[in-house]
Amino acid sequence: MEPMEETETIIEEWTKVEPPPPPELQHVRVDPKETALLLLDIQNQNCNAERRPRCVKRIPHIKKLLSKAREKGMTVVYSLTRAAEKEDIREEVTPHNGEPLVKSGVDKFYQTQLETLLQENHIKKVIITGTSAEGAVLHTATGAAARNYEVIIPVDGISSGEAYAEQYTIWHMVNAPGTRRHTTITKIDWIHIE
Repeated sequence: MEPMEETETIIEEWTKVEPPPPPELQHVRVDPKETALLLLDIQNQNCNAERRPRCVKRIPHIKKLLSKAREKGMTVVYSLTRAAEKEDIREEVTPHNGEPLVKSGVDKFYQTQLETLLQENHIKKVIITGTSAEGAVLHTATGAAARNYEVIIPVDGISSGEAYAEQYTIWHMVNAPGTRRHTTITKIDWIHIE
């Protein structure tokens, strides 16, 4: 088979792939003393009605979880893309005084103080919210799992420009060898902070 024909065959096979069923969501109980809420890249530049309306729709859910987390004294950490500033974070979920912020590309552990912040606060579990699902969420969640943190991802707390990227991210986290044993998929109303 010629290389071009083989490539066309591969692409044709891809068009016939049926998506797997969505994962089963689970209720989660967390201790606020050992759990951190991560809000990744929820900025005006990339979370707006023009660029990523799915992100805007998730903000009320994330805000609800953020309020519960703060009320229970949970560690809250924000991230920004490299070009953004603290003032770029969406007003609905803006950091309170003292809530730390890291800046990086898609992996928020890379060349930041995120791991140190989590260690200093004796964190064992991270609840990951934010945008984009296939960028900051996927890579930071993978980085957390590689560091043996338990990763909790609420499906109504992540977003992308399209549903497929969100679906893929969740599929990857519950199926990839390095992440599947560390990941729980849930929804915000099913996160019980004790």
